[in-house]
Amino acid sequence: MSTFIIAELSANHNHDLQLAKKTILAAKEAGADAVKLQTYTADTLTLDCDKPHFKTGAGLWEGTTLYKLYQEAYTPWEWHEELFSYGRSLGLVMFSAPFDYTAVDFLEGLDNPIYKIASFEAMDYPLIEYAAAKGKPMIISLGLLSLEETEEMIAACRKVGNDDITLLICTSQYPAKPEDAQLLKIGDIKQRFGVKVGLSDHTMGSAVAGAAVALGACVIEKHFILDRDMGGVDSAFSMNPQEFREMVDNIRIIEKAVSAPDYTKVSSGREGARSLFVVKDMRKGEAFTAENIRSIRPGAGLHPKYYPQVLGLVAACDIERGTPLEKSMIFDPTFFCGA
Repeated sequence: MSTFIIAELSANHNHDLQLAKKTILAAKEAGADAVKLQTYTADTLTLDCDKPHFKTGAGLWEGTTLYKLYQEAYTPWEWHEELFSYGRSLGLVMFSAPFDYTAVDFLEGLDNPIYKIASFEAMDYPLIEYAAAKGKPMIISLGLLSLEETEEMIAACRKVGNDDITLLICTSQYPAKPEDAQLLKIGDIKQRFGVKVGLSDHTMGSAVAGAAVALGACVIEKHFILDRDMGGVDSAFSMNPQEFREMVDNIRIIEKAVSAPDYTKVSSGREGARSLFVVKDMRKGEAFTAENIRSIRPGAGLHPKYYPQVLGLVAACDIERGTPLEKSMIFDPTFFCGA
């Protein structure tokens, strides 16, 4: 099954509808399977308040309040229908991440096909239940959840009969450090919870995403922007179209390279391997020695493992130099019994 590759629009429209549509087209051309929006307003996420709790900490967004940050970052709800329609016309899966009940209700009216829950909302079990009850696939980022909270969150989905769950490994840093990715969680989470697993990746470049696919991730999500020089709250850690295209191409190669172990499948180059050859002309009745048989390339003769057994036996016929050694050329009625 192909990895489902999501381009996250997030705030990279810079409040320009036409730029948003150009970005969606570029994501399609760069190989994305889907484009994800975010459905919230500053008022549905936080309070317009400048008390210490509501101020952004050190880092990419230092020096503002949560309310002002979300005002700058949100995607206008009146754009959603047009963006969904445009993306679908290009053959993209268009969906969104709701951040409260009203967003879920709004998205239901747009026939939203998937519900993505962001890592900062993943502990809001009532919201998860409300979205999961719609019967759509759930994709949920784990960036901030403990193991116990992950169990509770999965239970919230299953409580309302929704078992179509994909959990995304996610480091809630912007940008994230590769050493914090903990990609071995992919196999562990699959085994523990019996769910699909992917990666919401905030690292720079595509190396971590490629490694995740090699380890079994079935979903990759990356922030996408036409040009980081445009600026914007998410521009610093978003992929441009060329980078995204390279990531997609690498993932498709990795998918071909990663397959279930099959030790019965022999490489097509086996005919070039070593085998036993007669390297000097031999007469019938002449003994096989290190001087007249050798293990050499190509692989047309007996397996090299028979070399010790053949030494000292005699030729059953005349054999020319350069002839692959075969069982019929060896005179010994007990040779190869049971082999």
